[in-house]
Amino acid sequence: MNFITVLITFIAMEGATWLIHKYIMHGFLWILHRDHHDHSNSGFLEKNDYFFIIFALPTIALMYFGSLRDYNYLFYVGLGIMLYGMAYFFVHDIFIHQRFKWLSKANNRYFLALRRAHKQHHKHLGKEEGECFGFLYVPMKYFKMYTNNEKI
Repeated sequence: MNFITVLITFIAMEGATWLIHKYIMHGFLWILHRDHHDHSNSGFLEKNDYFFIIFALPTIALMYFGSLRDYNYLFYVGLGIMLYGMAYFFVHDIFIHQRFKWLSKANNRYFLALRRAHKQHHKHLGKEEGECFGFLYVPMKYFKMYTNNEKI
């Protein structure tokens, strides 16, 4: 049952990420997210990186309070969120944005479509008119760009 809780939480985080990204990060917290789009930061870190802390705090709280209660469901919900956050860091920051120059030569259709969808999201420098607010879910039109060895 604990594995199921972690898995369901991980999957649900994709929907939560879409909502948070579209309505909060591109809404009232645009002031923190803007430099991720317009690259107005001057150093390695962005204001956008504060979201790691913002999302880590409730995750840590869930895991802590769940561990105090014999590792109840709160712990496993927190674990699912933490695993999603780790996946987000590796895929978004390392693979897509190449903040560390690893995994730059991936040629898998899913990863190419994922990268293209994210590029479409960043095509808009303002907070309006965005698309592809999710993270791991890629609309089918981006997969179609990579069929029959057509690489854009």
